[in-house]
Amino acid sequence: MAARYRVLIAEDQTLVRQGLRALVHTNPDLEVVSEAENGCEAVRLAGETAPDLVLMDLSMPGMNGIEATTEIKARYPKVKVLVVTALMNEECIYACIRAGANGYIVKDATREQFMRAVDQVLQGQTYLCAAATEKVVGWFMTGAKTAAASSAWDTLTHRERQILKLVAEGHTNKVMAKFLSVSPKTVEKHRATLMSKLDVHSTAGLTAYALGKGLTVSLTKLGLTVYVVGNWLAESLTKLEQLAPEFSYCL
Repeated sequence: MAARYRVLIAEDQTLVRQGLRALVHTNPDLEVVSEAENGCEAVRLAGETAPDLVLMDLSMPGMNGIEATTEIKARYPKVKVLVVTALMNEECIYACIRAGANGYIVKDATREQFMRAVDQVLQGQTYLCAAATEKVVGWFMTGAKTAAASSAWDTLTHRERQILKLVAEGHTNKVMAKFLSVSPKTVEKHRATLMSKLDVHSTAGLTAYALGKGLTVSLTKLGLTVYVVGNWLAESLTKLEQLAPEFSYCL
C-alpha cells in the first residue's frame, strides 16, 4: 500500500539526515521522496517532488532554514514545514513562526515526540515542543524580552551587524579582520560589544541570534571567498615576480 504522505528532509549533516530518514520510514504512512543539504536545494526540491511535509534544519550553508521556510511557504502554501533543530533560542522560534513554519521540535526529542509532532503538523495543527512552548508563553506573557530583543537589534551599528553575519558564518577573527580591513583587535572589540548589547555570551548564541533575524549569509560568503582567493592570487603573483623579475604579471 502506498504511503499517504510525502516527506522532504532538509538537513546538511549526513548522519542526522540518515537518522531522520530511518525514523520516518518506521511509519508506513510516510515516505521520504527527496533530501536536501541546503536551503536553496530544499526550495527547489519542494517544487520538483511535491512533498506534503518538509523536515527543516535551521543551520545550513547558503540559504538557512528560516529563509528556505519563507520561500517554500510563499511558493507552495499547502506544504507543511516542521523545523527540526538543535537551536532553542527565542529569536529563532519567533522567526520560524513568522516564516510560516507549522511546527518546531528539538533534535534531542524522543521518537514518540517526533512522531506526535509529524502527525499534528500533517493534520493541520501547530506543534511546539515543550521547551519551545515554555519560551513562547513566557515571551508573550511578559512582552519584555520581545521589546528588549528589538531594541537591542536597533542599537547595533552597521559594522556590528557585519561582524554578526560573519560570526554566524563561522569565520575567524583574522579572516574577518582582513575582509573588513581592520585589525583583529578591532574585531574582538566589536564581538565583545555585540555580546554585551545582545546579552549573549557565546559564538553559538550569536549564531542563533543571527539566524533568528533571518540574516542572509550567502552573499557575504561569496564576497569573502572572492576576497580570499583574490588576495591569495595577488600574493602568489608577487612571489613569482620576485623569483622571476624578467617576467611581468598582473591580475
